[in-house]
Amino acid sequence: MKLNGNAIRPGNVIEHKARLWVAIKTSHVKPGKGGAFAQVELRDIRDGTKLNERFRATESVERVILDEVSCTYLYAEDTNHIFMHGETYEQFSISEDMIGEQATFLQDGMSVTLMSHEGAPISVTLPEQVVVTVVEADAIVKGQTASSSYKPAMIDNGQRVMVPPHIETGTRIVVKTEDATYVERAKD
Repeated sequence: MKLNGNAIRPGNVIEHKARLWVAIKTSHVKPGKGGAFAQVELRDIRDGTKLNERFRATESVERVILDEVSCTYLYAEDTNHIFMHGETYEQFSISEDMIGEQATFLQDGMSVTLMSHEGAPISVTLPEQVVVTVVEADAIVKGQTASSSYKPAMIDNGQRVMVPPHIETGTRIVVKTEDATYVERAKD
């Protein structure tokens, strides 16, 4: 599907310079001299590199529609992760590099969304939040105020998270998968 250069919006996936890019930020610029253009910040879907491009209204780019499939995470095997297709129950492998740092939050039976283009997997989207268990937490330092201070804690996947002082070892907490930040104490 063709798209005018000034119609690109954040979240659109386009084909540009023989690669797939997702638009992160867009701003429309009308200089004092010359025609208006859209300044677009793009991120390569496959390797994460960024690019700033200018698109005039007269230029057209190819908008790409990605296929979304619900999958279930099964297990890890070396540097690959095995998933099962939600409808066909077919199992397939995706490298840890494609998932990125969020791979540490994968849990058996977790439902994820796989984005693919022409049958080739491009990215895996995890749920926004996961419930994890604190396996190690520092002791509370006297004199700290509870409202503004956080302490480091280790969670069951080996990652460090900053948590409020009242969180102790063995506590189940909710963490954002995007940036590994504490959200709240898990409701049992």
